[in-house]
This record gives sequence, structure tokens and C-alpha cells, in this order.
Amino acid sequence: MTQPPVFAPRAGVPLLLDIGLRLVLAPNPSPMTERGTNTWLLGEGAITVIDPGPADPAHLRAILEALEPGERITRILVSHSHLDHSPAARPLAEATGAPVLAYGDSTAGQSERMRALAGQPIGGGEGVDSTFAPDECLPDGTELDIGGLALRALHTPGHLGNHLCFLWGQALFSGDQVMGWAPSLVSPPEGDLTDFMASLARLEALGPTRLYPGHGAPVADGPARIAALRAHRLGRERAILDAIAAGATSAKEITMAVYTDIPPVMLPAAARNVLAHLIDLAGRGLIGFDGPVGLDCRIARPT
Repeated sequence: MTQPPVFAPRAGVPLLLDIGLRLVLAPNPSPMTERGTNTWLLGEGAITVIDPGPADPAHLRAILEALEPGERITRILVSHSHLDHSPAARPLAEATGAPVLAYGDSTAGQSERMRALAGQPIGGGEGVDSTFAPDECLPDGTELDIGGLALRALHTPGHLGNHLCFLWGQALFSGDQVMGWAPSLVSPPEGDLTDFMASLARLEALGPTRLYPGHGAPVADGPARIAALRAHRLGRERAILDAIAAGATSAKEITMAVYTDIPPVMLPAAARNVLAHLIDLAGRGLIGFDGPVGLDCRIARPT
């Protein structure tokens, strides 16, 4: 592939990153989305869209206006059904006639342990597109032809049960599983850290050389970033166990002890990550819960 340009996208303005690869940035910047959602346009002539983004008419117009004369959108792929990735899929399909493809609806791929927690008052779910339904489901390993090169769907649950990454040669469209600017949020019961770590291990074994994430700049060294993210999670686990050993007895207390270097606005998201770690640790028999699982429940120290 050619050397990519400096990554400085403007919302709504197509950015050519390589032959057959364009980016249209959605205008939804936030502490959780960085500059906004990356909508990827793959191919030439017959265009495949990955992650059409939020329900924003201006972004929908920008996607359509990014097409060259004679081009048409033939597929719409959704990495996962969070509100910053999937809501534009249906209006884009109606405008183009292209089908929406994804692993499944917003409950697809959810682990049994998270399904069991879904009825308990543990919060979460604020960012899920509950009405999302694809026209076609993409089972793990499905291959699509993009300009003579296979695009392979990889089921990578963890951030959300229906999360997919897409391997295109040695490049990986990594959705929210791996981003360069920040670790991904894992928020139970939609997010499952045990699954997330297994998905990371799978991607690490594949060794994609370049990552095109759902938010932020492309990552030039995919293996290094995946390894660093796995190390980060293991470091958080050690810090959480240390906080419990020091006397912290709830997810909220652990959050205040462990996340001492982030803005206050990010503490609720950090608490969700801590809860995800605690559920994973409990599943491995390293801690226990005194009562229903939640941000305020008491944690039994490891023996």
C-alpha cells in the first residue's frame, strides 16, 4: 500500500487514505468518540461502507457526496450496534438500496453470563442501538470480495456481543475492539471482559500490520498496539486486586483508587470498566460478590 497522508480529517470531507480506501468522519466528537466515528468507504465503483455512523442527516449526505461519478454503494457493514456506529445504516440503505450486514442484532453474541446479568439493576446499555436489525447476518469467517481482495468478518465479542472486525489483506478494520487513542470501554451487561480478552488474543495471533479503528487515527503497528492494549488490561487487573487487598470493597471505591489520572467526566465510564474486571475476576474464582452484582455491591477479598 502507498504511504498514507497525515491524518487530519474534517467532519464530512472525504479523506483518501489509499487506493480503494476513503474515510468520512462523522460530526460526533466526544470524550468517548475522539474526533468522531470513522466511516470507511472501500473499493472503487462498487463501494462497501463500514460503520455508517450516528443518525445525523449531514453525515448521511456526506457519505453519499463522497462517491465519485458512476460509483454506488453495494454493501453497508456494521462493526457493532452502538449509537455512534449503526443508526445511519437504515437510512443509508433506503437511500442506496444496499443491504445492511452485521453479525446480528444488539443481543446477538451476548455471553450467557452477561445475559444472566441483563435483568439485574447494574446499569449500562445507554449507548446501545436497541432497534438495530441487519438485512443479512455475517457469521464468523464470512468472506466478501472487495476489488479482488477478500474482506473477512471476524466475530470479536467483548466491547459488545455482536462486534465484528474486518480483515482486508494485512489491514484490520478494528471497530471499537482496538483503537489507537484510548482503550475500549467494556460495560456489562453488553460488554464482557472475558470475551474481550479472548478477542484480543485472537487478533494478536493474526498479527494485522495496520489497523483502521472506529475512532481515531490509523495504527501503523498493529501487533504492538494489540499487545500494549492487552498489557494495559492486565495492569488494570493487578491494580484492582491491589486496591481490594488494601481495603476497597466496591467498584466505586476501586475506581477512585485506581483511576487517579483521568478527568472527572470519565469516572463513570471507568467504573463500568472496573465492574467488567470484577465480573471477570469472579468468573475465575479470584474474588466474590456479597449480594447482587453492581457498582455498590460488596466484594469479598481473594483468599
